[in-house]
Amino acid sequence: MTTTTAVSTPAEWAHHKAVWIGFPSHADLWLDDLEPARDEVVAFARAVHAEGRGETVILVAADVGSATTAKRLAPFAEVVVEPFGDIWLRDTAPIIVADGSARDFQFNGWGGKYDLPGDDTIGQRLAASRHKQVETCAWVLEGGAIDGDGTGTVVTTQQCLLNRNRNPSLTKEEIEARLASDLGYTRVVWLGDGLVNDHTDGHVDNLARFVGEGRVAIPQAADNDPNWQVYQNAARDAAAAGLTVVTIPSPGRVLRDEEVVPASYMNFYIGNAAVVVPLYGAENDQAAVVAIQALFPDREVVGQRADHILTGGGSFHCISQQIPG
Repeated sequence: MTTTTAVSTPAEWAHHKAVWIGFPSHADLWLDDLEPARDEVVAFARAVHAEGRGETVILVAADVGSATTAKRLAPFAEVVVEPFGDIWLRDTAPIIVADGSARDFQFNGWGGKYDLPGDDTIGQRLAASRHKQVETCAWVLEGGAIDGDGTGTVVTTQQCLLNRNRNPSLTKEEIEARLASDLGYTRVVWLGDGLVNDHTDGHVDNLARFVGEGRVAIPQAADNDPNWQVYQNAARDAAAAGLTVVTIPSPGRVLRDEEVVPASYMNFYIGNAAVVVPLYGAENDQAAVVAIQALFPDREVVGQRADHILTGGGSFHCISQQIPG
């Protein structure tokens, strides 16, 4: 049932007890990218752990064999085995709110695109593994579809949250009411579309991220950028809603097998000690790290390549879910 108790969801920069990170486990999904994607995930996890100055890293593997590999590659991390379809825990793991309890939402494979065994139940299992009280929320919501600033304001996209492939019976007002009752978000800032060719139907964590209370970062289009209108419209709508907009260089047009992919520096993860930014070998890689470092002077901003993770459709933020506290 949907909770009716007062809740709040901390901003990502609030202190974390730990973080779940998905470990690539299925050779039939990752093919030739399996081993290099594992290396990228471990490099990300190491940066978040920051030699013990950061937070506890919990690598989630889908099977015992993958867990054995994870332990060998990342001896600094805890490793747990929980069967899943794939590593995108931002969308399938539970969301932990300020009182330490968990919210587990329905998951339907990003609108029925990818129905993989275990993805619809891993939220409950991960919450149970941390002995969390779980409130089951009877509607479809992915964590990558929302981003909050800790004051009750959340940003999202109409393309995703109002998509008829998620909750066709819910109105915009009903979705706002559920964000308030389930996660404590009392103000919803609606942007339009997300990135081109994003199979999540426009997750906001590739487009606009809060970097402070009422302060949102949005990409600035590079030359020949397929998302230039998306960024322009998002910045306009965020400013119109009264948010302070800061811009981050975009990676521009990133191709894989001659197709535009949703590469975004916005898919960074904000940890206790480090902010880890995905890089793609684009001209603006270093400029993006410098720009994001200016927004987080109390943390080290680390750029790490995420080319092989991106072949699965996402990056560092997509594969992680923090446990605040």
